[in-house]
Amino acid sequence: MSPADARARFRDGLVTPTAGWCDGWTQANLITVPAALAWDFLLFTQRNPQPCPVLDVLDAGTVSGPLLDGDIRTDLPLYRVYVDGDLAAETPDVTGWWREDLVSFLIGCSFTFERALGEAGVPVRHVEEGVNVPMYRTSWRCRGAGAVGGPLVVSMRPVPADQVADAVRVTGRYPSVHGAPVHVGDPRELGIADLDAPDYGDAVTVRDGEVPVFWACGVTPQAAVVESRPSLAIAHAPGYMLVTDARDDAYLVGA
Repeated sequence: MSPADARARFRDGLVTPTAGWCDGWTQANLITVPAALAWDFLLFTQRNPQPCPVLDVLDAGTVSGPLLDGDIRTDLPLYRVYVDGDLAAETPDVTGWWREDLVSFLIGCSFTFERALGEAGVPVRHVEEGVNVPMYRTSWRCRGAGAVGGPLVVSMRPVPADQVADAVRVTGRYPSVHGAPVHVGDPRELGIADLDAPDYGDAVTVRDGEVPVFWACGVTPQAAVVESRPSLAIAHAPGYMLVTDARDDAYLVGA
């Protein structure tokens, strides 16, 4: 399925997590904030490039761009709308919330390197189990910028202990979509008390002999929105990504 076909299905009302969709095409996180906050938000992404790798920034009021031949307001399967930092709506269409002063940031997504993990023989458990990837707010703080600050959010994939080095090597070649893991092993070192209770997404099975591996996650900007409390922000629902017109290989570095 092409990205345009996928976006058309989402525009027509299909609501589904996008892990495994449009093999070979890059997926992105979305965060949209008022122009008055956009500079602080851009500085926040630059100071925290691993959880917030910027793929593109759309001008205020713009709904499409080089990575999206479509409409940023309708072409994701599910959105979250935040008002003063509180979740006000979860909806498949944010046209009614749109304002001409809104600036959209497209942030790299770890779904982009999952095909490469699979080709290297590293399991991707949430795809195997047909659920959303588990994501967790951590006790680690991002570096703040002006009015914007918040905790690091991570995604987790269980990896057999003898394949952790492969997972690090493969994902490290995709720095624009979070790159190598930020932590391997004991979740308590991240302030995560229970892997079976993710803050976003769904729990997955961690089998005997597997190690939890954690990558910086593009939901980090949403955690910052909750803490920083802008008057309005629009984001993807975690795991319900923008399927872009860019190829995964465009973000691959090294031989």
